[in-house]
Amino acid sequence: MAATIATGPPPHPDKDQHTITAQSRPATAGRAVGGRVSTAARANAAAPADGAPAPGPAGGRARGAATTGGSGRRSEAARLAVLNAADDLLVEVGFEGLTIEGIAAAAGVAKQTIYRWWKSKVDILFDNLVLDAGTALAWPAETPSGPADLRDYLHRFASFLGTDPAGRVLQALLGHAQLDARTAELLHNGFLDELRARDVAHTRACLGLAADESGTDEAAVLLDALLAPLYHRALVLRRPLDAAFVDALLDQHLPR
Repeated sequence: MAATIATGPPPHPDKDQHTITAQSRPATAGRAVGGRVSTAARANAAAPADGAPAPGPAGGRARGAATTGGSGRRSEAARLAVLNAADDLLVEVGFEGLTIEGIAAAAGVAKQTIYRWWKSKVDILFDNLVLDAGTALAWPAETPSGPADLRDYLHRFASFLGTDPAGRVLQALLGHAQLDARTAELLHNGFLDELRARDVAHTRACLGLAADESGTDEAAVLLDALLAPLYHRALVLRRPLDAAFVDALLDQHLPR
């Protein structure tokens, strides 16, 4: 499923469609999905679309800025620098403290460069979420076939939600969606609905459950029972989603 959000000027080609299977950022862009990289590694991989690199502290390049050949490579490097800077800053300053100005400074690009591709910080964070989740929330097997596959996925989901920078992005967007209808629509239509449909189908396959014909989908109810404590612990209790907690939860609902 793909969701197109019509907001402002025509979107950058990379933003035409959003699906949970979106390709992750290339490793050469400066980080692995769900991980962090050093400033130096990011600087070697990204450059502002505006041309010369922006000055950084002590006369050096700003974080995310580097020189590459060709306007296409500069544009892509700048886009990736913005995405990386946005979720780094989210972890550092929180959603309320995150600004387009701060992202631009951290990425080493002009604000106008950001506004060519995104309307707001919500759109930047959403693209981060979709890109990173495409790999971080992939199932361990293309066609999962047993309880072990479901257990493995839920452990990885807990790690994503609890510790990954992209998980922090999801938490921030979920919180903001409670107050902002556009964010809620973007998050559900462009990400959560498709994620849930896929995970329910895979849960059904893992446990050999029949397709829903009675109006009560057993796989969906079970998946809710497994995911709800993870969201509650991360969003409400603000406690870690450690492996022992996840195992105890799974043992209550799944065979080993």
